[in-house]
Amino acid sequence: MGGLEIPVSGWECGKLRGSLERVLVSPGMKISFIALIGAAFSALALVSTPLPPSAVAEPTVEASATRIELQGAVNVRDIGGYRTYDGARVKSGKAFRADSLEKLTEADVQKLGTLNLRAAVDLRTPAEVQFAGPDKLPAGVQAVARPIDDTGLFQQMLQAIQSRDPQKQEELLGGGRAEQIMAGVYRSFLSEASRNAFGQTIRDLANSDRATLYHCTAGKDRTGWLTYVVLRAVGVPESTARQDYLLSNQYRAAADAKLREQVKQAGLMQNPDLLIPLQEVRDAYLNTAIQQMEQSYGDFGKFLTQGLGLDPGTILKLRKNLVS
Repeated sequence: MGGLEIPVSGWECGKLRGSLERVLVSPGMKISFIALIGAAFSALALVSTPLPPSAVAEPTVEASATRIELQGAVNVRDIGGYRTYDGARVKSGKAFRADSLEKLTEADVQKLGTLNLRAAVDLRTPAEVQFAGPDKLPAGVQAVARPIDDTGLFQQMLQAIQSRDPQKQEELLGGGRAEQIMAGVYRSFLSEASRNAFGQTIRDLANSDRATLYHCTAGKDRTGWLTYVVLRAVGVPESTARQDYLLSNQYRAAADAKLREQVKQAGLMQNPDLLIPLQEVRDAYLNTAIQQMEQSYGDFGKFLTQGLGLDPGTILKLRKNLVS
């Protein structure tokens, strides 16, 4: 199988470690839960062992030119290149979004070393980092831990999969319930702790004269929401920012399908397609966060200032730093 891992948050690590040590055996295959869900549930992203870039379908939209191809991560991109409302363009080489970096090869690390990175902001929880591993970064790049927690549902998910009980898994994830889980995740992005972490990362992007990389586990939910906010904040049309968010489905497709196959082969789920809503990004998920934002703050501008605590000067600095 490859090295799949479970990022955990909201659960007692010692208790989970005991569960992880109870290794499951299927014909010809020894599988621990770390090898099962593939850095799953990073605020709700299921992630499998990265595949070589050539194995992942290339997107057909503008962002395809911004992809950073690595062997140990599949969803790494420069967010530069997008046009703003006034015809300017987001600068390349200033802000990078990614999935987790603990599986990077030596060649990958060398490639990151060419990007002039000042810092890599890790949005994973401490438990995710403990079980998946710390980032592999070039020398001189500051590692910044800025965790954004999940919604505390991981224990329930782990118990369902550990049960190998198709009925329990269907009751938990089937009939639209996985989608409801994801809606809860996206609403949690508007919590005070999450807003503080997102806001500080945007301040970093505004104030750094070098490049900043930020990532979670799958690079799709926490990272996707942050990128959506940043692009809109500097004047990129909403439809374009949304398109960038949805690109994760294309970059992650092959790796996510491989994870589902492995879970089925391990005898852990008869219907691994139940995981698909947790692996994907969807318009409906993004809309949930947007609706929560509008209910709480009225409009996007007030969300930036009141929700994320960004003063007008910082927003202007962000645009000046990221837009040519």
